Amino acid sequence: MTPSKRVFDLCFAVVLLPLVLPVLAGLVAVLWLRQGRPVFFGGERMRSSHEGFTLWKLRSMSVVAVDTGVSGGDKAARVTPLGRVLRRSRLDELPQLLNIFRGDISFVGPRPPLRIYVERFPDLYAQVLRTRPGITGLASLVFAAHEERLLARTASPEETDATYARVCVPRKARIDLIYQRHQSLCLDLWLICLTGARVLGLARARRLPRRRRVLSGK
Repeated sequence: MTPSKRVFDLCFAVVLLPLVLPVLAGLVAVLWLRQGRPVFFGGERMRSSHEGFTLWKLRSMSVVAVDTGVSGGDKAARVTPLGRVLRRSRLDELPQLLNIFRGDISFVGPRPPLRIYVERFPDLYAQVLRTRPGITGLASLVFAAHEERLLARTASPEETDATYARVCVPRKARIDLIYQRHQSLCLDLWLICLTGARVLGLARARRLPRRRRVLSGK
């Protein structure tokens, strides 16, 4: 991460903190009353080819003894009613402001991958993770909705893993590398604004400007 990007992340996080904390406190109270503990979920993600960290979210699924792999149709029954709302609005990601302050992630970058996929595709992620992972990013905006539809059709952990590894990993990596080649503060601000518009329901993935051009890398 460049010094200028780190400074931007810290300044933007400080500006957001007074807005995020009351919302987060209210959500924590509601989740505690409705779902019980734990309120937070921490899962390992990778910020480089060899460095892992704990990515924090508000818990949106029922608790099980062992939880591995990405979320697909095989885990759909575990998503709680409140969890569906949190995921749709992306409010479950508010605790990741802590990860921003710690320097684990940036506001904009590739979504932090699971260790199993970094170890399975080491050469690919060695390129992708030259950019610090982010809360949002080009691949999140362009491909996330399609990924969600693909994985929603899977009925077992094995099918979810196969679909994610075969289709999602290479496509997201391609878009993340396009972002990496064109990374700038202006692009980051544009992607943050588009993410905000998406969360507020003002924009949809299929209406992103120049989507075909972005995907082609031109």
